[in-house]
Amino acid sequence: MNDVKSILLVGVGGQGTILASKILTQGLIENGYDVKMSEVHGMSQRSGSVSTQVRFGAKVYSPIIGEGTADILVSFEEMEAARYAHFLKKDGKAVVNTYRIPSMPILTGNQDYPDDIIGMLRQRVSTMALDATGIAEKVGNPKSANVVLLGALVKAMGLTDIDWDPIIAKTVKPAFIDVNRKAFAAGMAAVG
Repeated sequence: MNDVKSILLVGVGGQGTILASKILTQGLIENGYDVKMSEVHGMSQRSGSVSTQVRFGAKVYSPIIGEGTADILVSFEEMEAARYAHFLKKDGKAVVNTYRIPSMPILTGNQDYPDDIIGMLRQRVSTMALDATGIAEKVGNPKSANVVLLGALVKAMGLTDIDWDPIIAKTVKPAFIDVNRKAFAAGMAAVG
């Protein structure tokens, strides 16, 4: 039996995709999992696509997630969910921030932002859509949307037996510990 789980986190440069992946990875390692992580920055400093692949289990041999093999996709932006949906298993799950960041072709008027990305995903896989950015604003910092999504991921994957508070505390800057703890809890609550 293959106990390895594969998580693909995707977003746009500056959204904190890599920080969320680091918190996730650290928590899994500290709780006895073998973890492999791979990150792709692309043109992240110019608001380009960023993806992180995290695989964990008793023994993981590669960090790479092939098409059609991800257990869960966490998208920090709607269009990135559409871009990476083909990586999900047929019985996979998607956790999607409903926040939209228009790409350059959309900003210049050469293309339109795709309609009903969430509806398209729901036709294929179990999809949880949440306004992680709005939730983060309510807890005190819109930049903590990444940790809201991490909380939603943890709940969706059933990783709630891990004590995430100390992991968040040692991974984020001291000034942002409290707001990130609140963001994490709000993300868990949003999944229900």
